[in-house]
Amino acid sequence: MTAEQRYESYYDYDDDGHEDSGSEKISEEPETKNDTDEHVISYRRTEVKSGAIMRIVVISIIAAGLLGSVIYALDHRNRMYNKVSNLNRQLSQTEAEHVRLQSELDSKMSAKNVEEYAEKELGMQKIDTSQIKYIKIQTDDVVNIPEQDETLMTKIESFFDGIVEYFRG
Repeated sequence: MTAEQRYESYYDYDDDGHEDSGSEKISEEPETKNDTDEHVISYRRTEVKSGAIMRIVVISIIAAGLLGSVIYALDHRNRMYNKVSNLNRQLSQTEAEHVRLQSELDSKMSAKNVEEYAEKELGMQKIDTSQIKYIKIQTDDVVNIPEQDETLMTKIESFFDGIVEYFRG
């Protein structure tokens, strides 16, 4: 292909010889040559702008980046939901274990078990009536409360109480 042919493929000249560089068009125009009907299809092409390809590449990269960030965010959210689910399952298992251990402790701490342990392990026995001794304490039924020393605050309070009583009459 020669340079002239390449030039003509990008630009189409109308009948007057003027350059027609419109958008790409496909046209079917009936032309008569030698009294026969023939359809001629002509293509008109324009040059590709130099920045158009770069725009497409940049927009594609931005779209891919946005898609990647959305996918990453969804994946991160799913991982967090799975962690929460696992921790909730562990919590319920731990609570069940706590209830089991608490009931086991309550059963071991019953009065019957404590009494049995004291008799068998410690060698203790139930108290006998002969072991009980009563003692008498020689005190009156009066309770003596020692008088407290007056502090600065109690003195001020009693002073104001006295003033209030004086004005009331």
